[in-house]
Amino acid sequence: MASNAVNAKADIAYVLFDMDGLMINSEDVYTEVTNKILGRYGHEMTWEIKSGCMGKPERPATEYLLSFYPGIPISVDDYITERRALQDLSWPHVQPLPGTLRLVTHLAKHKIPIAVATGSQRRNYDLKTAHLKDSLFGLFGENVICGDDEELRGKGKPMPDVFLVAAKKLGVDVGEGDVENLSESEEVRRRERAKGLVFEDAVNGVQAGRRAGMKVIWVPDPRLKAQFPDEGNFGADEVLKTLEEFRPEEWGLPPYDDDIALEKQ
Repeated sequence: MASNAVNAKADIAYVLFDMDGLMINSEDVYTEVTNKILGRYGHEMTWEIKSGCMGKPERPATEYLLSFYPGIPISVDDYITERRALQDLSWPHVQPLPGTLRLVTHLAKHKIPIAVATGSQRRNYDLKTAHLKDSLFGLFGENVICGDDEELRGKGKPMPDVFLVAAKKLGVDVGEGDVENLSESEEVRRRERAKGLVFEDAVNGVQAGRRAGMKVIWVPDPRLKAQFPDEGNFGADEVLKTLEEFRPEEWGLPPYDDDIALEKQ
């Protein structure tokens, strides 16, 4: 793809989106439900603990969470069952986060290949997105990879597989495994990976994108960012407060057709 800006940071050919906390406000539901369950036992999930859960598949995330509360009389399976029941009531009401509709619609209009790459289970993806199909998620077509898809069993973030499988879904030959393990004969695949742009809100997701060898834009909740004052940006190529701040032309993508501008603070 030819660059759309003289000083573009990269010539991006395809874009991959995380979902929870990046495109929709579903992370708020996770927090509320988790604290409702933990509250019965006098506990509350901190953002430090939550940061380690974000982006992981359901069971590993639950095991990680409960490891901080060994005295709670609830099993991993019972916790998952109760949490699912409570969350299912809220998924049909989640809404897009600022800048999401504009960006996804813009990329689809300009026929930039896009895909969803989420650690969320397929059942949860369907519940979270059904009411947003016409306005948002229908634009991705069949290009959606979920954490319990067969290709990803046991390979959740921060492993790179979710983004590699998503790229393959778009017809891009990216090979397998961490970018640093590609052989010299796979240089073409290395270059194809570098043409991908990942949007993530979770640290595990940023690490997965970097391990995939793709460009990564981190859009963290400020409460999450505050947990890592000394760790930098985990290798992210850019950090934004919201998707509203994204400038497509800075990444070799078509600029927005409207004249809406939001200055980065």
